Amino acid sequence: MYASAMNVLVIGSGGREHALCWALSRSDGMGDLFCAPGNAGMEEIARCVQVDWKDTAVVVDFCYDRNIALVVIGPEAPLAAGLSDTLRDAGFRVVGPSREAAKLESSKAFTREVCEEMEIPSPRSMNFTGSEQAKAKSYVEANFQEDEKIVVKADGLAAGKGVVIASSRGEAYEVIDEMFDGKFGEASACVLIEECLEGEEASLFYLCDGEVALALGSGRDYKRIGDGNVGANTGGMGAYSPVEELTGEICAQVEEKIVNPALHSMVLRGTPFAGFLYAGVMLTSSGVKLLEFNVRLGDPETQVVLPRLQSNFLQLLLTSCSGAGALRDVSLEWDSRSCVTVVMASRGYPGKYKTGERIEGIRSANSMRDIQVFHAGTDRDSDGGILASGGRVLAVSGLGESLVSARSRAYEAVRHIEWSGGIYRRDIGI
Repeated sequence: MYASAMNVLVIGSGGREHALCWALSRSDGMGDLFCAPGNAGMEEIARCVQVDWKDTAVVVDFCYDRNIALVVIGPEAPLAAGLSDTLRDAGFRVVGPSREAAKLESSKAFTREVCEEMEIPSPRSMNFTGSEQAKAKSYVEANFQEDEKIVVKADGLAAGKGVVIASSRGEAYEVIDEMFDGKFGEASACVLIEECLEGEEASLFYLCDGEVALALGSGRDYKRIGDGNVGANTGGMGAYSPVEELTGEICAQVEEKIVNPALHSMVLRGTPFAGFLYAGVMLTSSGVKLLEFNVRLGDPETQVVLPRLQSNFLQLLLTSCSGAGALRDVSLEWDSRSCVTVVMASRGYPGKYKTGERIEGIRSANSMRDIQVFHAGTDRDSDGGILASGGRVLAVSGLGESLVSARSRAYEAVRHIEWSGGIYRRDIGI
């Protein structure tokens, strides 16, 4: 335990970061909690500051000036850019991997290399650079049937939208052309072609100290914009936790065959992984396989995992920064109930959408038992009212004794929220 109150800075402005702030604010030992830049919801529990993470010198100075004891980096972009390295070099504790370790998310080609090296079960795939556009199409023609599903991935970070499941070779050719023509900028300068696995998809979350991966629960999210998993891919329209199919035996397999080998690979490379690790897996007929790594908590999965965590979140994060092996003997306390979160987004998302519409009823929803409304894209008007300022705007999370009751509670809370421009899926948790 740490003797005095600790000041903490959370980097980010989305629903994940609101959930991180919410969990920290409920921890013993918290001093002043800051968020940069934050949103309208975080203002109620943290001091939102206009500090741009891209200006690393300003971030470091802020941490010195405010006596920050711990920095928690929420999104992937600051991690890929090396913000954690700069802060650690300046002497601060940081939850978030180094720039080199963050390549497990920022480069899918790098993750493929790790999987081959460590024999981590994963889909058959091949990567191609911009000069190999024709070669990528030839690979598709030679390795896939005309009507076979094919996964096309941008190598780099694309805000959760750089993965396309093509339904035919012809569609795959079109996606390859779009990516190499710059649809995702530098993120698609390299493109991966991958077999499409069949089965149930789920995510597992871990807190890592460079050597040990401590399990933080499981979740399942809903990527498509429409009910029944139709329409465009999004950053996530809802989630639930825990995932019943992820039995103790399967979770042990994920750690033994996927997570621990990946951590060992990073140690061998001289870039130990410390921070949050997200393993997206597919439960196939031939066993569990890795779909992707993320080097941060998921969004909106964080909004269903952290409401179930009963351990002191601040102390847990501080322990993870204490050195390799510090998490080895840590055990966590969990709420046994299920949690469901429903994302409310601006009409038109993930395409063009309006901002500036006023939202009412959030306070009413939050007053309900076992409900927490997490803000993502929100701002305040001159009267203090809540305005929609992004694509995904709110995540309404509800706890219940079963998945059915948690779902019912979350949707009941959604109905308290008045927003003419808001849309949401009606099948989260089904």
